[in-house]
Amino acid sequence: MAECACNCGEDELTKQLDKIIDPYRGQPGGLIQVLTKSQELIGYLPKWVQVRIAEGLGVSLQEVYGVVTFYAFFSLIPRGRHKLSVCAGTACYVKGMKTLIKSLRDVIGVKPGQTTPDSRFTLEIVRCIGACGLAPAMIVDGKDVHGRIEPEQIPEILEQYA
Repeated sequence: MAECACNCGEDELTKQLDKIIDPYRGQPGGLIQVLTKSQELIGYLPKWVQVRIAEGLGVSLQEVYGVVTFYAFFSLIPRGRHKLSVCAGTACYVKGMKTLIKSLRDVIGVKPGQTTPDSRFTLEIVRCIGACGLAPAMIVDGKDVHGRIEPEQIPEILEQYA
């Protein structure tokens, strides 16, 4: 088992997971809600969590896995405390998205799809964040938009998320 975002022990984590599953027990229609709440608790959806959810809701593990892998919101790997989403839309691509990614990789030491060893950041590339006029742009934690980013600005931007 893995540690959850709340830093509780394995037994406590299992109890909390069961509390999430219980209101939906035997109700396959609650799968997305249970997965969402479980990921909020643990930070990602490892196999043991998927198995427990499948058993609790009375659905197959394949169905759970299919939903987890279909929706980009869900993750099978641990994520960092802060998610750096670099826009790869047309405007951002043309205005220097590749340079932005390279600079981020140099500063935090991970490739897109990876999490820093200290679990501070997860770097990802997304299709569009709707900030074309600010290209190249990045959104942090799904809410903080940073635009017209120059490589030398990256350390200062990341320091805001210490």
